[in-house]
Amino acid sequence: MRTQPRRERERAERHRTILRVARELAEAEGWEAVTTRRLAERIRYSQPVLYGHFANKGAIVDALALEGFGELAAVLEAARSPHPAPPAGRPAAVFRAYLAFAGANPALYEAMFTLSTPLSFGTGETPQELRRSFAVLVEVFAPLTRDGDDVETFVETAWAALHGLVLLTRGGRLRPGLERQRLAVLGGCLPAGRGGQEA
Repeated sequence: MRTQPRRERERAERHRTILRVARELAEAEGWEAVTTRRLAERIRYSQPVLYGHFANKGAIVDALALEGFGELAAVLEAARSPHPAPPAGRPAAVFRAYLAFAGANPALYEAMFTLSTPLSFGTGETPQELRRSFAVLVEVFAPLTRDGDDVETFVETAWAALHGLVLLTRGGRLRPGLERQRLAVLGGCLPAGRGGQEA
């Protein structure tokens, strides 16, 4: 009776190892470097063992994207808590946390937002990890909306602006060294406008 739980633990550990090594490889060399052959060499599993966990590279990317949304949710939840910022400063704190997460995990962020994925956004099938991230943004930005505003549309637009800053900065399309000023401008564009000015 003990054999099955042990096998399940070993399988779960292999699963985690594959994801960890794929993520390390992607962050170091980009997603083009993540192949089943490279993973098999690094982990010292055979390719059939890898395929026993993930049907293909896309399935690995999808699993890491989901993992990334869970991590992003935790980062945003910490940023919106009463510490380190009072309520008026929470949008700025969340902006900074979001950009810091994207900057520290470029390949993971790419898996979450740029690479093709079957993950569902804004539907009944949206995974809990995505819902958690969006819920924090709603909680932080809903008080800044005006009467009659659709809260989720407002939040989606603020999120799109943050995402645009990430991609334009990463692509070298913006002048360097002005991140804090851009966050202040973004905060000032919000209807209530004061949260972002502490960026």
